[in-house]
Amino acid sequence: MYNLALYLYQAAVAIYSLFNDKVRRMWHGERDAFRILREKVDPQARYVWFHAASLGEFEQGRPIMEQLRRDHPEYKILLTFFSPSGYEVRKDYKGADIICYLPLDTPTNARRFLRTIRPVKALFIKYEFWYNYLHILRHRGVEAYSVSSIFRPDQIFFKWYGKQYSHVLKCFTHFYVQNEISKQLLAKIGITAVDIVGDTRFDRVLQIKDKSKQLPVVEAFTKGCRVFVAGSSWQPDEEIFIKYFNQHPEWKVIIAPHVIAKSHLLEIESKLEGKSIRYTEANEENVVDARWLIIDCFGLLSSIYHYGETAYVGGGFGVGIHNVLEAAVWNIPVIFGPNNKNFQEAQELKASGGGIEITGYEDFEKTMDSLIADSDHHDTAGKAAGEYVTSKAGATKRILELLKF
Repeated sequence: MYNLALYLYQAAVAIYSLFNDKVRRMWHGERDAFRILREKVDPQARYVWFHAASLGEFEQGRPIMEQLRRDHPEYKILLTFFSPSGYEVRKDYKGADIICYLPLDTPTNARRFLRTIRPVKALFIKYEFWYNYLHILRHRGVEAYSVSSIFRPDQIFFKWYGKQYSHVLKCFTHFYVQNEISKQLLAKIGITAVDIVGDTRFDRVLQIKDKSKQLPVVEAFTKGCRVFVAGSSWQPDEEIFIKYFNQHPEWKVIIAPHVIAKSHLLEIESKLEGKSIRYTEANEENVVDARWLIIDCFGLLSSIYHYGETAYVGGGFGVGIHNVLEAAVWNIPVIFGPNNKNFQEAQELKASGGGIEITGYEDFEKTMDSLIADSDHHDTAGKAAGEYVTSKAGATKRILELLKF
């Protein structure tokens, strides 16, 4: 059934790629993967294979890759992606020797891929459980690890109807999970090769903080002002904080929307009172008298949080919040919407006092009014956010010690 579903999926993607650019890039990228491997694989090298579905999983795997390269230069690194949102952003990443899409998990593709690479170890980041790749790795005697993985009771592996598919998890040599619940769930289906190591994202955001960019335009915009940063925002998020700050002209606001399509930027600008400017059109002179700075490019958000007094992380009124750790690491309170129950870091950040959940405009207004009126409350929440991140660091070191390269 799994393989039949894959072939049906493959046919659907082929058709959909005719109408969608993102799907088209993925479709062509998967087909180009074997050409890339044929041209770049060194048959004498020993490869450690890292697979990340998308950009978020890549960021979780990145500290391990970079530490492995420093400690064990005798290995080469193969990095594969499933999604264009990961591959297109990181296809030129210097920390891997070969980067390509992962061909669809058909038996033929899996055998051909593994025959070409012959990895000595394979690390799948967080949620990646490819049936054919994992079964063939086990058949070949190649150690496969699930890294920074996290499990919930509602996942198919732990349902009565998912028993057959849960067998794929038994192909892993070992699991390095984020929490005790994950370990308990795996034990219920007979998997005990599990260590709780935490989440490598904490190591990554601390690295990013240490290497944060100095942004002269942002510095000129924020100088001497109170600044609110909204990161990865969507339309429902924007309606809330824009309404509030339209009534508080003493603040400056940086908006880094999740979608930077022209139509969405125009929609944002139409709601703003006071001068706004896009980052790509700004300089150190024309940005000074602006009230709103709109980030219309990628790659800056993690450094931009540094300039904020308070942060908002979007997505909590949609499919789920984005990365709260990138903001929390800067010792500032982090506000987000209600769809965060499946995000352990958001739940823990709330419990620490550094994260604040809102359910709508009234909540946001009360929260901001409180943080503005009570500087001790603001500073305590910010300190709690930063301490939460630092207290969770160290997963990368623990994983590499246990892997024993």
